[in-house]
Amino acid sequence: MARKFFVAGEWKDNESAKVVKKIVSTLNEAEVPSHDVVEVVVVPTFISLPLVKSLLRSDFHVAARNCWVGEKAPISPEMLVKMDIPWVILGETKRRAASKETYERVGDKVAHALSQGLKVIACVGETLQQRESGSTMSVLAAQTKAIAQKITNWDNVVLAYEPVWAIGTEKVATPAQAQESHCEFRKWLSENVGAAVAASTRIIYGGFVNGATCQEFARQPDVDGFLVGEASMKPEFIDIIKSATVKNN
Repeated sequence: MARKFFVAGEWKDNESAKVVKKIVSTLNEAEVPSHDVVEVVVVPTFISLPLVKSLLRSDFHVAARNCWVGEKAPISPEMLVKMDIPWVILGETKRRAASKETYERVGDKVAHALSQGLKVIACVGETLQQRESGSTMSVLAAQTKAIAQKITNWDNVVLAYEPVWAIGTEKVATPAQAQESHCEFRKWLSENVGAAVAASTRIIYGGFVNGATCQEFARQPDVDGFLVGEASMKPEFIDIIKSATVKNN
């Protein structure tokens, strides 16, 4: 069974209500492939979640940027479920570093979010130093193992590969480099988690991609979609969503 293409757009921290409404209006009016072809999720700031949820077209979904475990959590999975927010992003590499989150902590958060009924975009990725030292796969393996040790059902997990060295820098990963990393990552999943999980789990690319480059990335057999940053707030996000159609060509 083919993996459905998945595109998530993470918006900036400083979007105003006016900007949010403009972005949502553009998305609502866009002609894009059907939900059978591509699954689309947008990720606004916490404060904008209710507004976006109320305005966004029904075939697109909304995700929270993070959630925590514990009774005193500022935002818990239970809160998101009550708000009818179906998705959450966990383990983003920059957030891991800023919050000093261990791999095990991210694994706990993923497991708890899933147990409460959320779907999870779980991020993994390596720094430039780690890539240049040849330790990309060992880093991805350690990050994913911490999740795999806590969960058994991967049906509601999307893995986002974030090459930190290719985000907001002058270094840009090529489609071939993305495919190589995704292919090796999927091979690791097959050998360490299970062939069925490896075959069905979507691995999306979270490096730099835009309307001009998305189709070449989408053509790669192990690239199942994108986690998009700044471009998701621009009209070219529609082109990125439409790149799902190259999988059927």
